[in-house]
Amino acid sequence: MSEKIVVAMSGGVDSSTAAALLQAQGYDVIGLSMQLWDYTRTESAAGQPREGQPNSGTCCSIDDIYDARRVARFLNVPFYVANFEKAFEQEVVAPFVESYLAGETPIPCVRCNTFLKFDYLLNRAAQIGAAKLATGHYAKVRFNETTRRYELLRGADATKDQSYFLFEMTQAQLRRVIFPLGGFPKSQVRAMAARYGLPVFEKPDSQEICFIPSKNYSAFVESYVAKSEPMSSEGSASALPEAAQAPSTGPASPHRKSTLRSGEIVSSEGAVLGKHGGIHQFTVGQRKGLGVAVGEPLYVIQTDAATNRVVVGRSEELMKRALIAHKLNWISIERLTQPIRVKAQIRNRHEAAAATVRDSADGCVEVCFDEPQRAVTPGQAVVFYDDEVVVGGGWIRRGL
Repeated sequence: MSEKIVVAMSGGVDSSTAAALLQAQGYDVIGLSMQLWDYTRTESAAGQPREGQPNSGTCCSIDDIYDARRVARFLNVPFYVANFEKAFEQEVVAPFVESYLAGETPIPCVRCNTFLKFDYLLNRAAQIGAAKLATGHYAKVRFNETTRRYELLRGADATKDQSYFLFEMTQAQLRRVIFPLGGFPKSQVRAMAARYGLPVFEKPDSQEICFIPSKNYSAFVESYVAKSEPMSSEGSASALPEAAQAPSTGPASPHRKSTLRSGEIVSSEGAVLGKHGGIHQFTVGQRKGLGVAVGEPLYVIQTDAATNRVVVGRSEELMKRALIAHKLNWISIERLTQPIRVKAQIRNRHEAAAATVRDSADGCVEVCFDEPQRAVTPGQAVVFYDDEVVVGGGWIRRGL
């Protein structure tokens, strides 16, 4: 009998091609889509519901699930839809909002991978008798016979590599996951989709942050908080809905509705330059939309939730020699026992830079770069590479 495998089908060309490729290789494929978000709740840039508007560029929308079902029917494989809306809000959306309110710039795709695709979805795959789960991610997994550990590697297509978003994967998860597309460039994947005759072979790629098609993150945060329980006079009530009140395991901080207050925009020397409508509207490195002018370009160099201030300065003030990261996850090694040399990547489109990683206080690590790096941003991930192998990673707490 052929091996049974569940393929996480988002309705896009990548996961559809992964399903077709595994079927051609003799696997007993089962398609499984996740219903994650009620898109009638998603706000437009003006803060109004997007009901009746197309959700192009999303993933896991109703239209995407329909496309996934069409592909499964074309391949003649069983297909199921798992409703994870409550878990998605609790594990992804609410921490996303909390992180912005704390003056951070979060990455919801990492949490979606960590808690939905490779936790809930893996468990659901086991429930239907499949030992393994496949996705359309551009990354690779291999077992190192010397270290006896599973390793995560960059995908062959450097422009599509998604290993950065997968750095929280555990050994137990890597043991059960297959990335069929990891060794192919995107152009070849599209060619395979066309050759298989898949009905989605020309479908555009989805964009990040699927639950905010408008890409207006600050408007979404404001709308989400406005519809939540207000703070009591003692300030003890949560600013997020009941479904979001589980203890956070990601980079989110406890600052909540109070950070929606207006505050000061100040220079790095402390001079007040203007007012802002909430620190969630700003991210480190931002230049446009600051609302102040001093005769030279200014950039956000810090958002301080404690004082509700946005600190701006010159371009060179964005350069940092080091950073502190917390909530570490190690993949190719069991733990950090001594300083190690790595290439450290501090955001998705960042070119990994040479650095030394060493233990710091309170379970954190200090990452010291050989050359200063621009716009080290709290809430983003820092992922450590040894050539193409993901050593591990963590969440940026602050730049130094």
